[in-house]
Amino acid sequence: MSNFKPNYFQRSKPKGPRANEKIRALDVQVIGSDGGNLGAMPLKKAIELAKQESLDLIEISPNANPPVCKIMDMGKYKYDQQKKANQAKKKQKIVSLKEIKLRPGTETHDYNFKIKNAKKFITKGNKVKFTVKFKGREMQHTDLGKELMDKIIGETKDVAKVESKPKFEGRQMVMIIQPL
Repeated sequence: MSNFKPNYFQRSKPKGPRANEKIRALDVQVIGSDGGNLGAMPLKKAIELAKQESLDLIEISPNANPPVCKIMDMGKYKYDQQKKANQAKKKQKIVSLKEIKLRPGTETHDYNFKIKNAKKFITKGNKVKFTVKFKGREMQHTDLGKELMDKIIGETKDVAKVESKPKFEGRQMVMIIQPL
């Protein structure tokens, strides 16, 4: 017989902190429900104190020696943790990458329109990836693409800086600029 185990035999890692009888340490540092330090004591005594107040003993800092536990309501603790996570998520700034595609023979009106859009993206805090595609014999005139990239750098230098310099990836030249 092989050592194959179906998925339902594999244990999942418990979510959240350990509480009450799930705490593994013999002695714990206890913080009371009012926030006062009750000192180090055996785990059984700490659990009894929590039960007297009809609350839970929650392991706050498991890596400390002895582990720090607090007497509080488990539901309230999980709710507070969720609120903190949501606040941290709100403060996060997401930077997206916008791509603008050009050709070596892009006309001035189209070029100006794309530069205007690039500046708009940059002022909103996004990065912009410029791609110049070459087809057929255009590959012999890669210097036109390099000139186009230099022109873009010159026109956007007041709002952006070059993150990755123009480089070839197959039949296209790629450059990324980011806000100052």
